[in-house]
Parts: sequence; C-alpha cells; structure tokens
Amino acid sequence: MTHRWSPTWTYLDGAWHEGNVPIMGVRTHASWLGTSVFDGARAFEGVTPDLDLHCARINRSAVAMGLKPAVSVEEWMALTEEGLKRFPADAALYIRPMYWAEYPGARTVDADAESTRWCLSLYEAAMPQPSHGTSITLSPFRRPTVECAVTDAKAGALYPNNARALVECHRRGFDNAALCDMLGNVAELATANVFMVKDGVALTPAANGTFLAGITRTRSIKLMRAAGIEVVETSLRWDDFRQADELFTTGNYSKVAPITRIEDRDLQPGPVFRRARELYWDFAHA
Repeated sequence: MTHRWSPTWTYLDGAWHEGNVPIMGVRTHASWLGTSVFDGARAFEGVTPDLDLHCARINRSAVAMGLKPAVSVEEWMALTEEGLKRFPADAALYIRPMYWAEYPGARTVDADAESTRWCLSLYEAAMPQPSHGTSITLSPFRRPTVECAVTDAKAGALYPNNARALVECHRRGFDNAALCDMLGNVAELATANVFMVKDGVALTPAANGTFLAGITRTRSIKLMRAAGIEVVETSLRWDDFRQADELFTTGNYSKVAPITRIEDRDLQPGPVFRRARELYWDFAHA
C-alpha cells in the first residue's frame, strides 16, 4: 500500500527539508534499539497552546532516556516559528521535536549520549471534530512501571505496547482502549489521558509513574478547577468508568474530545465535557 504523506517540513542538520526526509541509517542506535524520544505540540486556528511546555518536556525526556538535550526551549520555539511560516496561516499542524542516539555506548545496548541527534518536524494533521465521538473498551494489556520501562519520558519505545492495545480493540469494534497499571487501576487510553464525570465531579487517574500525565491533561485540570468544577485525581477501576455519567479525553492530538460509547453503553457529550472543551479553547486563543 502506498502512503501519501501530508505536507511536511523538517529542520535537520542546520536546514529545512520538505517531505518525509530520512533521518536514520541501518546501524543507527535508535532504529535498532529504540533510543528515541519525541514530543507533540499543536498549531491550529492560528495558536500554539503550551508550546513552551512541550519544548521543555522533550528535553526532560531526552535526559530520562540517557540522551543529551542539545536544543534549548527558546531554540525549539524559534525554529517552530520558522517552520510555521512554511504553511498556510490557518493550517492545523502537528509539531514534533525529536532526539535520538546515533551510536552505541561502550556496551552496545546502551547509547552514546554524545552522539545524540535531533530534528523538528511540522506536518499538516486535521483537528478531530467533537461530533465524532470515540468508543472505548478495556485492553488486556497493561502499562509498565518506571522500574520496567522509561515511563518518565515520551519515548518511542513505549508506543508498541499501546499500538497492540489499539489493534486488539479495533478487532473487537472499538476506537480506543483503556490500559490499566499493574495493580488493575485504569491508567490511560492508548492515545490519550482519560476523564470520567460522576454527579458533576470530574475524576481522572492519579499520576503514578505508569503513564505521562499530559500537558493538555494538566492544563485542563487547572482550567476546570479555576472555573469551579471539582476535579479529583485518584485510583479508578474500570467499573467506575462503566458507571460514569460522562467520559472524555485530553491529549495533544485532539485536545479535549468526547467518548460516546463504553463497551455496549452509549453516552452523549455532557455539560462538564462541553465546559472543559470551551475552557481549553478560550485559553488557547487568549
């Protein structure tokens, strides 16, 4: 199957390149042994909310992976501004800074931090509309702990586990899957953080080191609390979600989006979700 890439520009090795530019060789440590990290920010409707926080997180992820973060937050942001000018002003874009290891360390499996390379890629990606709700189910797969994997980084190596959760849930007719931690508490969806609402209170899994407590998640919690919505971060079981009044997700790709089916139960986008989305859009455009 031939894949058609959306319009793409990437800053690599001191210059901008158009299209899906190759960045790794067959012996590159990251392509072989998974030592890469990335982050994702968004440009939409002429705004780039929390771009600085995404640029800071990519550098923290590099350190957690044992890489050398060579680009300052200010440099990431300045390059992003350059890249945005290569697209129409109203384009919806995904903004993806990356670090990866080129060479192995002394023991081959480890990476040579001094060989860290980086790039910044921007490409067109439409914003999903809230009218297209998501259906979810419970995955048989679980999230690792920080003792088992680099869960304190946005690491490419973590995503195959979430990908197999998506493949499995798609086979059963669902759009997305909830993954639990090793104790059986819901951690996140395969592609986003998750919230439930019960009796007007928004609840979300407490950050426990098994998943990234996302930038959009944190921002949404702050905005809801400032607007008078009670938000509780706690341990939640799958049955809690099955009995919720509302369900919604937060994440960089869709920002704040509704869940309209959980297993065999249909839901409507509710007032807390609608308010959370409104608050985020107002913040983004402020």
